[in-house]
Amino acid sequence: MDINQTKIAKQFIEAIPHSQALGMKLASVSKGTAEMTMDYNKQFVGDPATGVIHGGAVSALMDTCCGTAVMSHPSSPTSTATIDLRIDYMRPATPGQRITAIAECYHITRSVAFVRARAIDEDADRPVATATGTFTVEGK
Repeated sequence: MDINQTKIAKQFIEAIPHSQALGMKLASVSKGTAEMTMDYNKQFVGDPATGVIHGGAVSALMDTCCGTAVMSHPSSPTSTATIDLRIDYMRPATPGQRITAIAECYHITRSVAFVRARAIDEDADRPVATATGTFTVEGK
């Protein structure tokens, strides 16, 4: 991926208020793939009894990572929006651990991009969640 696309991806993430509020960081981006992280933060705990991060924070991370993967695809324009995102939660994220989302844009038509992703914590062999989604492709 060229430096311009990396810059655009970082600007995309920084422009989304909830990405900033949740502390999302771009770890890597390449042609049609993206990896983003979100550090554990007690402010985003969904269940105070267990300390588990709320599923909404995990879904926001996955959605943003998927959009970044679409924008980094060689056949994609520089903007996109979520059409549909299905997230399957496999298990609670381990309290205190960073969550990482890894997304791949694996197919693009004239108007739709198809993406799959997974969210993991330090136990990468057991995903926290998986996702499949479709995103807009405009001006192609």
